Amino acid sequence: MADLEYVKLSDEQVEREVNLLDGWLAIDGHLAKTFEFDRYLDGVAFAAKIGQAAEELDHHPDISIGYKKVFVSMNTHAVGGLSPYDFELARRIERL
Repeated sequence: MADLEYVKLSDEQVEREVNLLDGWLAIDGHLAKTFEFDRYLDGVAFAAKIGQAAEELDHHPDISIGYKKVFVSMNTHAVGGLSPYDFELARRIERL
């Protein structure tokens, strides 16, 4: 991803990017969203797809699988906040 950089985004940049995403929130330096499913195993399968997308981008979120819910949270540890990689991964997750 030549256009992505590991650079911490400003609060204004984060706000602008979050507003372009459906249901994602910027909380305490993390980008997060809870996805809901009809069946538990649908959430498990979704989490596996997130893992594949994360591996392709080489940017790995925290994933918590609950009953019919999957919680995803991410930030860029190297910059101590949110970077373009977090928002790119969120967009890829939305396409799943």
